[in-house]
Amino acid sequence: MTTISNTELSAAEAFKTRPLTPLQRVHRMLHLHPEISPLIVLLVAMLAFGLANDRFLSPGNISLILLQVAVVGSLSVAQTLVILTAGIDLSVGALMILVSMVMGSLVGLAGLPGPIAFAIGILVGVLAGLLNGVLVSVLRLPPFITTLGTLSIFMALALLMSNGVAIQGEKLGGFLLWTAAAFSVGPFNFTVGVILMLLMYLGMGFVLRQTGWGRHLYAVGSDPLAARLSGINTRRVLMSVYAVAGFLVTLSAWILIGRNNAATTSAAVDVNLDSITAVVIGGTSLFGGRGTLLGTFLGAITVAVFRNGLSLARVDVLYQTLAIGILILVAVALDQWIRRAGVKG
Repeated sequence: MTTISNTELSAAEAFKTRPLTPLQRVHRMLHLHPEISPLIVLLVAMLAFGLANDRFLSPGNISLILLQVAVVGSLSVAQTLVILTAGIDLSVGALMILVSMVMGSLVGLAGLPGPIAFAIGILVGVLAGLLNGVLVSVLRLPPFITTLGTLSIFMALALLMSNGVAIQGEKLGGFLLWTAAAFSVGPFNFTVGVILMLLMYLGMGFVLRQTGWGRHLYAVGSDPLAARLSGINTRRVLMSVYAVAGFLVTLSAWILIGRNNAATTSAAVDVNLDSITAVVIGGTSLFGGRGTLLGTFLGAITVAVFRNGLSLARVDVLYQTLAIGILILVAVALDQWIRRAGVKG
């Protein structure tokens, strides 16, 4: 039987209580608060663009940025939940378009009332999300491949349903277009869609922080084996995450209809990658178990600020895309650095 001497115990205690260097303190702070990184980037970007152009920080331009980020920002809530479980959902954009076409067709072509069409849209979104969850958790298919396949399925169904024809706003009724309703708060202009996006962040942020389901979600993403050994039904958690993501995608589809004043399959072509971009820049680890919705919101705003600021500076769209790509690589490199710090600490 091996015994541990008092000297070895003292050395272990000294190692645990050793003073941290400034770099190690930064490591630990970023590991515990992943939203700090995107906040710093956002503040620096806003200061730089504000100094470069007087119009950037005007109430009208800030309102425009929030309006532009409403769809991607709301969709990023669903993407965050999936990535926190160490998965990824490439189908969120296609599902959003499918749900928007379902709701638009039921109102504009079948003549159903808007609230009933919205309820059916929720059912479609949840069932589609549940399909992803079953494939990932029960059949144990890789999330990347699973959602790549369902992306094609959802997009094909949307095209088959609509024959590629958009349903214009005059056929959609007041309920589905309500998210486009505008109002002012002082010098700032908002829409119901922007407020709905903010409520999604606040509501799901509360769920992640204050409920057992939220803690189980983080546990599954951090270490699924340890979570299972501690009594968590990891399969049920994964299925529920994808189902909740489907519900959130339905809310995003509602915002999308109001934003475009139409239900169309040509909307939000790059929104899948944009939602992943917002989550990654927001500090959520692609390996799961670490991240916050506040960080995702800051990430979505940061992308919108970069695009808006560079547009005001009359920078070519190709260079705007280049800047966002560099930002993504920096965010992923920072995530790797923070993860190594977390392991060492």
